[in-house]
Amino acid sequence: MVRKKAKKILNVLELKNCEASIVLVNNEKIKTLNLKYRNKNKSTNVLSFPMQKGEFSFINPELLGDVVISIEKCIIGAGKKDISFEEEFNTLLVHGFLHLAGYDHEKGGRQAAKMRLKTSELLAILKKG
Repeated sequence: MVRKKAKKILNVLELKNCEASIVLVNNEKIKTLNLKYRNKNKSTNVLSFPMQKGEFSFINPELLGDVVISIEKCIIGAGKKDISFEEEFNTLLVHGFLHLAGYDHEKGGRQAAKMRLKTSELLAILKKG
């Protein structure tokens, strides 16, 4: 099911000839990754590690990157938002893939608005099945 969702997301983003991994972890593991790679000593719900940017991106241009999702945070987030686990998981999966595709909400403004719009579009597609 996760693979099918990832393929849909990649197709909509017109990233058809690339490879990505999705890693499902607990809070402790994502906290360790967040500290190591973002210098933030706390757990988070999703991390993205793009491989098409940076010094060695030319080595394997088909490798898009990794999306890491905390299942524990996903369960908590679904409960707080009063939505299903699947809805929250879809949101995190889309969020992670959008970061791999170059979208960035952290700069705010137009970038954040563009990411919100694409998120809504992708979530609607995933909801259709």
